[in-house]
Amino acid sequence: MSDSSPDAGFLRSEREIVRERLSVERAGTSAQIAALSRDYDGIVEANALVAVDDEHDPEGSSTAFERAHVASLLAQARDHLVDLDRALERLERGDYGQCEGCGEPIPAERLEVRPAANTCVRCAAARPR
Repeated sequence: MSDSSPDAGFLRSEREIVRERLSVERAGTSAQIAALSRDYDGIVEANALVAVDDEHDPEGSSTAFERAHVASLLAQARDHLVDLDRALERLERGDYGQCEGCGEPIPAERLEVRPAANTCVRCAAARPR
């Protein structure tokens, strides 16, 4: 049996390395989501106990800002988890590492830094923000 499949851009051993990298990053992101969820719940609970000043804690920092900041980080982590799951799906289909914009291979250096990337740098830069 061959070590590579004709429609996959990676050798079987390379796919296993990518799968492991994505799985490790997924586990880390899941742990981050759990920690941020605990932080967010703690902020909400602390604010529920302080009915006198809904906007500031005793040190003067804005609890509304803190809550919004943690909520934003939590949303980003959840989005990243979805991106990692999609990357794992692309890996299983055999089109991981192929740009969804232009169809060209995504450079290995980009996938090393952003293993869930689904576009090359050129297509990512051309995306409206």
